[in-house]
Amino acid sequence: MHDIDTALLRSFVSLAETRSFSRTAERVGRSQSAVSTQIRKLEDLVGCTLFDRDKRNVRLTREGEVLLGYARQMIRLSDTMLDRFRTPEIAGEVRFGSPEDFATRYLPEILAAFAAAHPRIRLDVNCDLTLHLIDGLKAGRYDLIVIKQDPDDLHADSIRLWREHLVWVGGPEMSPETPFAEVAEAASSDPLPLVLSPPPCVYRARATRALAEIGLPWTVAYSSPSFAGAVAAVKAGLGFTVLPRTMVPEGLVGFDSRRGWPALSDAEICLLSVPRPDPATDALAGFIRERVQTYR
Repeated sequence: MHDIDTALLRSFVSLAETRSFSRTAERVGRSQSAVSTQIRKLEDLVGCTLFDRDKRNVRLTREGEVLLGYARQMIRLSDTMLDRFRTPEIAGEVRFGSPEDFATRYLPEILAAFAAAHPRIRLDVNCDLTLHLIDGLKAGRYDLIVIKQDPDDLHADSIRLWREHLVWVGGPEMSPETPFAEVAEAASSDPLPLVLSPPPCVYRARATRALAEIGLPWTVAYSSPSFAGAVAAVKAGLGFTVLPRTMVPEGLVGFDSRRGWPALSDAEICLLSVPRPDPATDALAGFIRERVQTYR
């Protein structure tokens, strides 16, 4: 009987999510060769191949898909156990706000683990656009928020979580090798259809600014404040959108400037709290800062 080191599982989960050895190496703080060694060791332990690899892609095998669920459970249980015994019991309420894409991708597991580690802290969670969240914090409706910011114009009191590289995203009928010249040629007769959240959305501003800089006409073919709604619209072929590279869903295709697509400036993902946070708010902020590192 062999025990499995959670460090192997963290690298496995990261590779499954990023589909990139280089991004996984950055996230877990190891070299690419070390990550590759970890994956081979894990495959030896479980006795099967977990990833199909070629020069361009890294994909989970069927066995890898099964292991992914178990790996996430084991990591969550390990972290929750340690947090429960390392952290003094705190009581209170935290009104927390987040953009929907962050909430969809990361929050369920993070908040479930936090609730298990801090059973006496009540969470009131809402999703909204960044500028609305900032207004809500100023108005006293939130204690802590996750926001997206321009790296060159950060809020003085914000705490950086990570920098997100944005990419153009198209429907499943497209190839990741599609050059932007083909898309631009079609847009010369009909404006480029976009799927965007309504203003004030950081990603919307990035997309329209990039197209304005090259003088390409565009139109909003579908507007939705919902991340799920935007993804469904792109899958249906209604237009292109902009998403963080790590949040491009399965079935959609991400493009970047290497194929001539307009460059998009990065977005900084940060935490912002009330000026004098109480212990419960401090506990959630610290928990999120620590936990997101397992996803990056």
